[in-house]
Amino acid sequence: MAETKEKKGGGKPAAKPAESAGKSKGKGQQKGDGVQVQAEHAGAGLPVPPPRLKKQYEATIRDRLKTQFGFKNIHQVPTVTKIVVNCGVGEAVKNAKVLDTVVSELGIITGQRPVRRKAKKSIANFGLREGQEIGASVTLRGARMWEFLDRLITVAIPRVRDFRGLPTRGFDGRGNYTFGVKEQMIFPEINYDMVDKVHGMDITFVTTTDRDDVAIALLRQLGIPFKGDDRAKAQAV
Repeated sequence: MAETKEKKGGGKPAAKPAESAGKSKGKGQQKGDGVQVQAEHAGAGLPVPPPRLKKQYEATIRDRLKTQFGFKNIHQVPTVTKIVVNCGVGEAVKNAKVLDTVVSELGIITGQRPVRRKAKKSIANFGLREGQEIGASVTLRGARMWEFLDRLITVAIPRVRDFRGLPTRGFDGRGNYTFGVKEQMIFPEINYDMVDKVHGMDITFVTTTDRDDVAIALLRQLGIPFKGDDRAKAQAV
């Protein structure tokens, strides 16, 4: 009995269990062939820089608007809270696959999954039934909104043919602005060779002000080229 107890308690300590084979190797560890393994996501955990246009707004545009309109508090200075991209597809009444293509392209343009819109009531003359999907829309906020606005101003709008500036009649009297785009191909994310049918979309800017004059000044400072502006004339040339 004493010998048995000695065998149980003595001897070398039990070896530690081997690490699971599925555990990923970090940066600096070696494979069997001596090749250094890089981390799967090298930028994981690093702080994300703010969007370029938002940084410009906070650094210069906000102070300009505060001085221009005499705002006493910096929180009174207007900003863009969201951008809504909406696309109505009347042909979806007869061919539902057309809407699938529009939803896919809208997701590529905005980087966000679109929401399919349904008819609120039936219209017999158009063959439309209540609840039938006839469009798609995307609501952008935060960093994704600022990135989309930056691409829209610097890349997409200058690609519009015979561009003479955006009309100012798109304001709704409460500080929000809407304009239409005739072709989705002005966005460089869309491959021209893969487009089956050209379609347009409406883009709405929702701001924190209820005054159209303040809203148009904000959008001008952000870079939106309205008709008659120097920026619109330069792009037309």
